[in-house]
Amino acid sequence: MGSNVMKVAGWVAVGAVAGALATMQLQATARSTLSPLPLEDMQQLAAVFDLVKRSYVEPVDEKKLIRDAIGGMVSGLDPHSAYFEGQAYKEFHEGISGKFTGVGIQIEMEEGLVKVVSPIEGSPAFRAGLQTGDLITRIDETAVKGLNMDQAIKRMRGPSGSKVLLTVYRKAENRTFPVPIVREEIKTRSVRSKVMEPGYAWIRINQFQEPTLRDFVEQLKEIFRAEPNLKGLVLDLRNDPGGLLDVSVGVSAAFLPKDAVVVSTNGQIADARSVLKASPMFYSRDGNDLLAGLPALIKTVPVVVLVNEGSASASEIVAGALKDHKRAVIMGSQTFGKGSVQSEMARLPMPNTSLKITTARYYTPSGQSIQAKGILPDIPVDETAEGSPYSALRMREADLDKHLVNGPEADKKDAAREKAREEALKKLEEARAKAKEGKDKVPTLPEYGAADDFPLQQALNRLKGKPVVASKTQIERKIEEPKAR
Repeated sequence: MGSNVMKVAGWVAVGAVAGALATMQLQATARSTLSPLPLEDMQQLAAVFDLVKRSYVEPVDEKKLIRDAIGGMVSGLDPHSAYFEGQAYKEFHEGISGKFTGVGIQIEMEEGLVKVVSPIEGSPAFRAGLQTGDLITRIDETAVKGLNMDQAIKRMRGPSGSKVLLTVYRKAENRTFPVPIVREEIKTRSVRSKVMEPGYAWIRINQFQEPTLRDFVEQLKEIFRAEPNLKGLVLDLRNDPGGLLDVSVGVSAAFLPKDAVVVSTNGQIADARSVLKASPMFYSRDGNDLLAGLPALIKTVPVVVLVNEGSASASEIVAGALKDHKRAVIMGSQTFGKGSVQSEMARLPMPNTSLKITTARYYTPSGQSIQAKGILPDIPVDETAEGSPYSALRMREADLDKHLVNGPEADKKDAAREKAREEALKKLEEARAKAKEGKDKVPTLPEYGAADDFPLQQALNRLKGKPVVASKTQIERKIEEPKAR
């Protein structure tokens, strides 16, 4: 992998799921590389620009008009293409590095409001009690309605130690309340691990960021120091939205034979057509093989990979590679279905700007695209012994507007899923209403890695040869995608 190429595969900045991204430093300023411009359409654009500039009710910023035109052009493509400028450009790269200064929440936009996908563990927002599904209606004195994602993020970010007042609407409790938060540097801890019991360990990746592979290897070494004859390992990728593709290749390579195919990509430009293998040239950034010091047992120790609807992109690459090579048993529920690759065109004429645009699909080693479908678990397992109360509420690639599809069938709304979401939301609201009256408790999921983590216990049972409580209700989402050609 060349020094000017950094591949990324679906990450969450403070906000939106961003997709599998391959950063290619393309010479966007070279005149010879520009495609011929459609003259008539460009004249139309120039005419509209001139009319708005001269006729709008008040003076308008020319640069803002151009920026909005570029943003509209790109955002109209699919959910994962975007134009970054100034602060948004800085925050995009902060998300990859794994640290930024702000409140510490993952968000998405819903009906013009900021919706909390989840607070980052240990962050100010986490400590303040923000919950998944909370809607932020105001940031300080600014109403969120009307802001775009970048504008909302910009207002929540700020210097460490500064204060921000979020106004939050919690639908289940039908109340709006203020949440004062002091900003701080958020260092997303992407890897956690522990020995669950003699011979069996758990390692979790929250997100695939720049430090992740090094941290992953260090924690694996700690596990093997404590358990040199490790009998089984659980790799937990639940609710991991993805991240750097080279890191996902490295994580996969830890378990796979040398030079085994991890993932392939296919697109219109040459740089988007590649086969990435379990070799240092595809995951090493400085020429050093971080995996070299791992014990040989890592190649043969039984592995269970835990996934759910929130496991996206880079997570799906790892799960797909280990599944196709029959190196691990995949347990949980069908994954997000983020199967496209974006490229960051960083050398635009204006400084501190970049364009992230979808350039390819990626394929598992067997040649399967998981776009809008996801990875099917070998053993479907619910979130709790009673079922999966929140699975229907989670967004998937197929739920996103303008997601990549193939054929008319793939673009149809899943009526069964819509009905399941409505029923799950109704049950959750009923449970919260009862809890408010003191009659019942709201169903909550245990912390990942805890003693009462039901899917983790089933994964350990599988590794120990004990019976596994498989889901009897999960239904495969059948969305056909073509094989790689």
